Amino acid sequence: MSARRDGLRSLKVDDICHGECPNGASLICLVTAVTDRLIQTRTVTSQYEFDFNRDTGVAEVSDEKTPCVINSIAPLPADTHQIMLGLDRKFRVVIDWEKPNDWEKVKLTKDEIRGLIFVAKFYAENQLSLE
Repeated sequence: MSARRDGLRSLKVDDICHGECPNGASLICLVTAVTDRLIQTRTVTSQYEFDFNRDTGVAEVSDEKTPCVINSIAPLPADTHQIMLGLDRKFRVVIDWEKPNDWEKVKLTKDEIRGLIFVAKFYAENQLSLE
């Protein structure tokens, strides 16, 4: 087995990983389920769901089958991990997507901003091998 495959296979529910789409979209993903074939995730802010292949880390998205790929599985520091879990909850439970103009509920806290800035740099510096 390759180091990449071993790393992908080590992911478990409630882990956070990072993916990227060909257009450069950053995907901070919470692992919601793991099967023999798939790593099922949900982005913590936009709440999009992705099914990544557990061996390759690739997910085909949309009708055009645009491939997005997991590019980091580095574990976040505990405080940042908790911030990302809080963001996921905020965007999944607190926000009423039927009333998108409720800006006070969407407003990021200082900790959430700090966490997102940290994650962007952290995952860029801790890339998973493509082999």
